[in-house]
Amino acid sequence: MGADPRARRARVGTHVGQRMNRSGYVFISPLLLLIFAAFDLPLLYMLGMGFWSKAGGFTTEHYVAIGDAPVYLKVLAGTVRVSLISTLANVALGYPLAYWMRGLSPRGQLIAVALVITPFWISVLVRTYSWIVVLGNAGVVNTGLLWLGAIDEPIRFLYNELGVTIGMANVLLPFLVLPLFAAMLRIDNRLLQAAASLGAPPRVIFWRVFFPLTVPALGAGALMVFILSLGFYVTPAILGGNRVTMISNLLDKLINEIPRWEQASALSTLLLLFTLLVFAAYRALDRRSAT
Repeated sequence: MGADPRARRARVGTHVGQRMNRSGYVFISPLLLLIFAAFDLPLLYMLGMGFWSKAGGFTTEHYVAIGDAPVYLKVLAGTVRVSLISTLANVALGYPLAYWMRGLSPRGQLIAVALVITPFWISVLVRTYSWIVVLGNAGVVNTGLLWLGAIDEPIRFLYNELGVTIGMANVLLPFLVLPLFAAMLRIDNRLLQAAASLGAPPRVIFWRVFFPLTVPALGAGALMVFILSLGFYVTPAILGGNRVTMISNLLDKLINEIPRWEQASALSTLLLLFTLLVFAAYRALDRRSAT
């Protein structure tokens, strides 16, 4: 008896699929090599310089120098602090905004999303300089407060951590709002209606039903904002002046002004390791909450 036609077709389909996969690897290999040569190789070379001594051998002296110099540790701690405050500010502003957008009509949601993503179409440099117009001593905010009699002298919003935090929160807010809003839209309203039918008040429905369903998106958005904040350069440089130094500004000085490439490489490696640790901690918490 002959073989089953369906089994024969399945074997032929599997063979064709394997050949297509092999040919796909052949076509994609040049692109992968180009990406490795253009992006990964320079990064690996830069990170490797932190373990390279001027004599031409392996060393950890550059990392020891970071631990011995208080200025490096101060900048690292300041970067983490400003990034954390900026992330918390984004959460405090972004969650109510996303929740409000969910309650709008479809047309209103479209307009709100367009307004949220509008900053993506404007240069970060332009948006940062606009905050000088708004928050400066003669800016809109101080002028309005002085006119109302709420203050006797202008408040110093600029060239300190407050101004940097405000600017970074404004630039990074869409990275939190958009994934959070998308997660809120996927929540089935029947769950909320079922809780209401059982007599649960609105506050209980929000905290016991709605909020837990948005925690994964909130955590992912907050993680994205925090990681982006760690490497921010333009906003701290302009709104912080020389008084707020983030690690990105310090790396710029070590590379372009001093220059000390090995020290910059060591700092970059430490920043990368810290970022990976934060991501690993987030993944561990996410798995624990899932179980």
